[in-house]
Amino acid sequence: MAWRGWSQRGWGCGQAWVAPVGGRGCEELTVALAPPRLFGRRFNFVIQQKCGFRKAPRKVEPRRSDTGTSGKAHKRSALIPPVEETAFYPSPYPIRTLIKPLFFTVGFTGCAFGSAAIWQYESLKSRVQNYFDGIKADWLDSIRPQKKGDFRKEINKWWNNLSDGQRTVTGIIAANVLVFCLWRVPSLKLTMTRYFTSNPASKVLCSPMLLSTFSHFSLIHMAANMYVLWSFSSSIVNLLGQEQFVAVYLSAGVISNFVSYVCKVATGRYGPSLGASGAIMTVLAAVCTKMPEGRLAIIFLPILTFTAGNALKAIIAMDTAGLILGWKVFDHAAHLGGALFGIWYVTYGHELIWKNREPLVKMWHEIRTNGPKKGGGSK
Repeated sequence: MAWRGWSQRGWGCGQAWVAPVGGRGCEELTVALAPPRLFGRRFNFVIQQKCGFRKAPRKVEPRRSDTGTSGKAHKRSALIPPVEETAFYPSPYPIRTLIKPLFFTVGFTGCAFGSAAIWQYESLKSRVQNYFDGIKADWLDSIRPQKKGDFRKEINKWWNNLSDGQRTVTGIIAANVLVFCLWRVPSLKLTMTRYFTSNPASKVLCSPMLLSTFSHFSLIHMAANMYVLWSFSSSIVNLLGQEQFVAVYLSAGVISNFVSYVCKVATGRYGPSLGASGAIMTVLAAVCTKMPEGRLAIIFLPILTFTAGNALKAIIAMDTAGLILGWKVFDHAAHLGGALFGIWYVTYGHELIWKNREPLVKMWHEIRTNGPKKGGGSK
C-alpha cells in the first residue's frame, strides 16, 4: 500500500502533510520530519501513526445472573424468561444477603397463620348468620317467579357444585393466570423480572419470594402446576381446612424460595426462579404423608398406578439428584424445601402452630366483642 508524504521547513518543529495514493484504507504510515539544526546537529524524528478503521469499543456487559463462580454460563431453562436486559449484582458478602430473607420468611409465616386463625373465627361467625339468611332467601325464592336462562344463577349453580377445596384454589389459579398474562406485556418485562422472579443476586429480595409463587412464564409450566393443585385441592382442604390450607400454601411458597436462596448462595449458581412448584410440592408431600397408601397415576399413563408414599420418595430422590448434579431445568432446591416443609408440617407443625392459636383467637374475640376500652383510668 503506497503513501506519499511531504515536509515543510521553516517552522520550529516542522510539519508534514500526508495523502493516500488510492482510495483504500491505511494500515501504517511512516513520515520523516526534518526540523532545523539544533546545536549544530541535525535530528531526524520518525513518527509512526496507525490509521484506518477503529475498532468499536467493547461494551461492558452487566453481570448475568446465570453465571457462577467459575464464570461459565449455564444453559437457561425454557421455563424462565430471558434476562439479558436485567443486571444482577451478587453481594461480595453472600451470607449477609440471607439476613433480610430470613426475617421476612419468619415474619410472613407468623402473619399468615395468625391471619388464618382470625379468618377462621370470622368465618364461623358468618356461617351462623348466613344460615338464617339462607333460610329467608330460600323462602323468598319459592314465592318469587324464576327466571329462565339467568346467567348469574348458572354461575352460582356451577360454583356450588365445586368442592370446598376446588373453590379455595380457584382464586389461586385466577391469580396465576393474571400474572401469566402480565408476562406477555412487553413494557412490563423488566418489572416482572424484578418483582416476580426470585434471585438472591437481585436488588429486590423479599417481595419476589411471595410474588414468584404466582408467576409462570411458560404456559406448559403453569398448566402442569395448576392441574396438580386442582387435583389435590379436595384432599388438602379436607385435611387442613380452608383457612389453614391458605396459610400453609403461602408460607410454603416463601419457605421454598428461602431454601432456594440458601442453595444459590452456597453454590454460587445465581439465577432467577419462578413458579408455584415449591408450594405445590408442600401440598403433595402433606397429602402423601397423611395417606401413603393412596393410589396415584400419571395423567398421560392412567394405567400405571403407584402408591402416594412411593411417589413422594421418587420425587424427593429425583430432586436430590438434580440438586447435587446441578440440573438447570427446575429449581430442585425449592422443590425439596417445599416437600420437606409439607412433611414436617403434617407431622409436627400442625401440633406446634395451629393447635396453639387459641390465645390469639381469644384476644381477637375480646377486641371484637368489647372493642377498645375508653378512658385511661386504672382499676
